[in-house]
Amino acid sequence: MLARMCGIVGYVGPSSPSSRPLDLTLEGLARLEYRGYDSAGVAVAGAGALAAAKKAGKLANLRGVLEESPLPEGTAAIGHTRWATHGGPTDINAHPHLSEDGRLAVIHNGIIENFAALKAELEAEGVSFSSETDTEAVAHLLSRAYTASGDLSAAMLAVTARLEGAFTLLALHAEQPGTVVAARRNSPLVVGLGEGENFLGSDVAAFISATKEAMEIGQDQVVTLTADAVTVVDAAGQPAEGKRFTVDWDAAAAVKGGFETFMEKEIHDQPKAVADTLLGRHDEAGNLVLDELRVDESVLRGVDKIVVVACGTAAYAGHVAKYAVEHWCRIPVEVELAHEFRYRDPVVNVRTLVVAISQSGETMDTLMAVRHASEQGAKVLAIVNTHGSTIAREADAVLYTHAGPEVAVASTKAFLAQITACYLLGLYLSQVRGYKYPDEVAGYLEELGKLPGKIEQVLEQEEDIKAVARAMQSNTSVLFLGRHVGFPVAMEGALKLKELAYIHAEGFAAGELKHGPIALIEPGQPVFVIVPTPRRPLLHQKVVSNIQEVRARGARTLVIAEEGDESVEEFAEVIFRVPRTPTLMMPLVTVVPLQIFAAELAAAKGLDVDQPRNLAKSVTVE
Repeated sequence: MLARMCGIVGYVGPSSPSSRPLDLTLEGLARLEYRGYDSAGVAVAGAGALAAAKKAGKLANLRGVLEESPLPEGTAAIGHTRWATHGGPTDINAHPHLSEDGRLAVIHNGIIENFAALKAELEAEGVSFSSETDTEAVAHLLSRAYTASGDLSAAMLAVTARLEGAFTLLALHAEQPGTVVAARRNSPLVVGLGEGENFLGSDVAAFISATKEAMEIGQDQVVTLTADAVTVVDAAGQPAEGKRFTVDWDAAAAVKGGFETFMEKEIHDQPKAVADTLLGRHDEAGNLVLDELRVDESVLRGVDKIVVVACGTAAYAGHVAKYAVEHWCRIPVEVELAHEFRYRDPVVNVRTLVVAISQSGETMDTLMAVRHASEQGAKVLAIVNTHGSTIAREADAVLYTHAGPEVAVASTKAFLAQITACYLLGLYLSQVRGYKYPDEVAGYLEELGKLPGKIEQVLEQEEDIKAVARAMQSNTSVLFLGRHVGFPVAMEGALKLKELAYIHAEGFAAGELKHGPIALIEPGQPVFVIVPTPRRPLLHQKVVSNIQEVRARGARTLVIAEEGDESVEEFAEVIFRVPRTPTLMMPLVTVVPLQIFAAELAAAKGLDVDQPRNLAKSVTVE
């Protein structure tokens, strides 16, 4: 399947038509634009009529259309920002999609796998399609089901029973202008609970300015919203209960806060993200606790292998976890790319703990790996940033990061929060399995507690790092070297540069240099080197030797080294200093200069730092 992540918003309010449904829908779309920015559209219902507008490109293009041709006031609205897969990013392929009579509108996040068969069936009945999307087939099916039942909720139940794939669907009908109906399968959907109005969104950011009260919607459930009620049923039409929760961040957290880009703001959010992820992790007896533990400690004591499944940046957090957990717990740890995991017949069983890392908690590759692991009898622990997400619900235990909303597509603060959560997991397992005494665990937690202040110290060098980046905007290739926990930092530094600046970048294990990569070194080649603390002399000496090797061949060496480490000065053209930090915890400080560098280099090239080409925030379909 192709991947798609779109932003969806729904609103139902008082029965007197007003501009509020459209205003709040557009406001929600603005907060969700990071989820898709190839096109945007809205539909408004009121007084027995339905009107829609949509436009290719960013949300600003849709606003321009609405200024020229305003939509009528209404009582309910739905909106969509799209990341195109099924059909190109054109006006006609943008959502909403309408029924043939124009009385029903539908928006969709996901992909309908059996769309071709459904389309053929509809065309055989004389239906004409105007777009290239799978979603249009759903609009026509819903219209027919509504005609048969006269009820939009019943129509949604009937249609979703026929669909294969992953989807969140929102529908609006002119004849029920005070109702929005939605359904989800393997795709995110959350309800916002207001007073005299209710909301839907693919993320709580869609409605956070209006309410902090929210409700999770379960797999294969259909939810019907009116101004005063929220009704949930399962796939069989039987009443179901949604799980209510309160959002613990406010609207201000989802705007730039005076920074030029969301990514710059989120880089500066990192001390707080780490501190918040560490907050409240003790019980009254001083023992470490997880957020939601549904695994008996005796089971965790019997675990003989840990497998981390994740994608992209989250996988590099998993690589850091491998070093920490194996050192603290003496349990072998494997790190798997989630999209490879279930296709290679992995060896997991009831004595395996699978750790799934996902910022959104909706990453489809990771979700499918979780389900495969569960089928094999393994216990699953999720590390996610989104309360009530699918992975969190389906896991046996959850450790929430508390990074707050991350809007920029390239992850920064979520990455540091994930690493912090991995440290907590490692210490928790060492506590449960008796490998560390309580005072030892307390000592590690004390060191972790110092990290937010140390990250602040790195951020104070921001202007110096930016100046180096601006001077390198004409470079077409950058290499990154690291050993031990510096290796995943090198890979993450390279990924950030690829994502943001669209140039060749690779992260290598420094020891691999002489096994091939040194052939890439030529005069002027920029090479970042992440240097471990001199308090690990053998490890440190090896990396300093690597710096000498590439410098001798003409490389331009940019070194990230600990304060007071004078041994690198002879061989480094540029040095970025980080505070003294325990070896295993150094990624929390050494990755920050690389984030700043990548963002500034992209900005200097005139690129969109928050929304790099071809990428979306999360991949919610395989």
